[in-house]
Amino acid sequence: MKLPEQTAERVIIGIDPGTVVMGYGVLIVRGRTTALVTMGVLKLDRYENHYLRLHRIYQKVLALMDEYHPDEMAIEAPFFGKNVQSMLKLGRAQGAAIAAALNREIPIFEYAPLKIKMAITGNGQASKEQVAGMLQRMLHLDEKDMPDFMDATDALAAAYCHFLQMGRPETGARHYNGWKDFVVKNKQVVSKASQPMVKTTRTHKIP
Repeated sequence: MKLPEQTAERVIIGIDPGTVVMGYGVLIVRGRTTALVTMGVLKLDRYENHYLRLHRIYQKVLALMDEYHPDEMAIEAPFFGKNVQSMLKLGRAQGAAIAAALNREIPIFEYAPLKIKMAITGNGQASKEQVAGMLQRMLHLDEKDMPDFMDATDALAAAYCHFLQMGRPETGARHYNGWKDFVVKNKQVVSKASQPMVKTTRTHKIP
């Protein structure tokens, strides 16, 4: 349910990026308390084309931004795994979500999965079920409010982790306040991407 703007003090959206299922969760913060606005998932398995999936992620995050007008976005950072191709696809999915937030000039805060689990449960190795159960207790959610896909509660956990970090001098998260801020904090990456490719040719001396 979308809350009236006049009652909202701060809105945080959490995103759990994925190429098969993307989770999202929205929290409203009033002072030192917070409540669930909505959470859900975007199913992407029906799209065979990977680039079409990225497009749908971008569209969905834009739609969420326009509907709930979040003040900040918390997103789970990709974890390093053994499968390089999966890591590459997951990084692209995260990039699509970040690009959508940058398009709306929404500040972005990136948290490692271990930090999110630690913030919610006190255990960096907690299972998805343990994270979901703790969120249910802390936000006083009924069983009927709990989603079938835990990608949604993972996204909600990212948002709640950011809520817990608010007001602290050091969050331990990478964050961007917009596209310009992203460029400033990633000068080396951006400069390399913008450099034209120079074709070199070898010359051979004729004896």
